[in-house]
Amino acid sequence: MRALTISAHGELDQLEFRDDLPTPELAHDTDVRIRVHASSLNHLDLFVVAGMPGLRITPPWILGSDAVGVVDGIGPAVRDVRVGDRVVVNPGIGCGTCEYCRSDGHPMCLKFAVLGEHRPGSFAEYVVVPATHVARLADSIGDQAAAAFPLAALTAWRMIVTRADVRPGELVLVQGIGSAVAIAAMLIAKQRGATVWVTSSSDAKLERARSLGADDGFNYRTQEVAREVRARSGKRGVDVVVDNGGTVSWPTSLGALGRRGRLVTCGGTTGPTVETDVRRMFWNQWTLMGSTMGSESEFAAVIGELNAGRLVIPVDSVFPLACGREAFERVRRGEQFGKVVLQVAAV
Repeated sequence: MRALTISAHGELDQLEFRDDLPTPELAHDTDVRIRVHASSLNHLDLFVVAGMPGLRITPPWILGSDAVGVVDGIGPAVRDVRVGDRVVVNPGIGCGTCEYCRSDGHPMCLKFAVLGEHRPGSFAEYVVVPATHVARLADSIGDQAAAAFPLAALTAWRMIVTRADVRPGELVLVQGIGSAVAIAAMLIAKQRGATVWVTSSSDAKLERARSLGADDGFNYRTQEVAREVRARSGKRGVDVVVDNGGTVSWPTSLGALGRRGRLVTCGGTTGPTVETDVRRMFWNQWTLMGSTMGSESEFAAVIGELNAGRLVIPVDSVFPLACGREAFERVRRGEQFGKVVLQVAAV
C-alpha cells in the first residue's frame, strides 16, 4: 500500500512516501475499509509532524485526517453501508459508549481520537474506520471538493452553530481568512444571517473572501484591526470572534469583542499561550469558549449541507500523494486559500 508517513517528529524532511506498507484489515465487526480517492491537508498535519506534548506515534506513522473514497470492505455487523458506496469520512472518533458519546458529545469523549493524530491516517490507499463515521456522498459532489470538506467544515459548524450560536443580524469577525476552517466559519455565519468581517495579511485573500460573501475585510499588517472594528461598529465591537491563531491574534480579537461578546477558538496556529485581562472579561461579560471537531449529529448536518451544494470549501491546489512534501510546504508558508488536496487514487 502507498502512503505518506513519518517515523519520527521534526521538520518536513521527516516526510516519507512509502509503497510497501500492508493494507489495513478490519479490526472490529463494525468497521469499514475505504479505498481512498483523495484527502486534504489540515494545519493539524503540520503539528503532528513537528510533535505535540503527549503525542506518540508508531513508525511508520500514516498522516492525514480527511478522506473520500469507496467502501472496499465491511464488518459482519455493518448494516447501513455497502461495498461500493462512495463515502466521506468523519475523522474524529469517540468510544461510542461513554456518557459523552451517548449524549452526542463525542468530542468530549476521554478516548476521542483523530485520524492521523491518534489513529493511523488517511494519506494512504486504504483507511479503516467505524461504519458510524462515514457518510454517503451525492454524485454531484466531486472527490476533491469532498476531500476538502470534513474536518474543516465540521469544526467550523460546531464553532458557529453549536458553541457560539450565531444569530441573524449579529456581527462576526473571522480571523485569518484563507484557512479552510475560517472560510467555512465565514460561509456558515453568512448562511445564518450574520454580517461577517474577516482579517488576513493578504489583500488578495481579502478580495477572495469578499467574492464568497464577506461583508468587509481588514489587513492586519497594514491596519489596526481592533480600532477599525470599533470605528466601523460605532464603538460597539462585534458579537462573535472566531480566532484560531492564538498567541498573536488573541489581543486583537479581544480588542474587537463587544459587550456580552462570544469568542470561540479551535486552535493556536501562532502559539498556544494567550493573556486575558480578567477585569475586561468580567466587566464586558464576555464568553470565551473552546471548540473541537464535532459530534456524529453535527457531522450528519454538515454533510447534508455539502450534498445539497449549500456549503462548499474552495480547493486551493491538488498534489499527487507522492508529492506530499510540496503540499506540506505550501500549507506551512500559508499561501493557500482553501484546501490543499492530495490525490491518492490514479485518475
